[in-house]
Amino acid sequence: MNELILIGVIALVTFGTRVLPFVVFKNQKSLFIAYLGDVLPFSIMAMLVVYCLKDVDLLRGNHGVCEIIGVASVVLIHLWKRNTLLSILAGTLIYMGCVQVLFA
Repeated sequence: MNELILIGVIALVTFGTRVLPFVVFKNQKSLFIAYLGDVLPFSIMAMLVVYCLKDVDLLRGNHGVCEIIGVASVVLIHLWKRNTLLSILAGTLIYMGCVQVLFA
């Protein structure tokens, strides 16, 4: 029974944190919110790239070859097709293929 209560509380808090911004900023045309909407997607992507590449050691192991191939493939596919989802998916598949096949 305690587990169900815990799950219910977690679900309510999660739902509340998702709904709260829409309730608070419902009728406001805030420049700050518009600015965040323009800037956050790029900053989040940059943070993810840094996080994914932070442990790459160019002096040991496979010398970051798979990571370089993965990042380069994402950039090239994005420049070619201009489709973020496609470039990230293809880059992930290319990276995983490199790790699993070339350096298994």
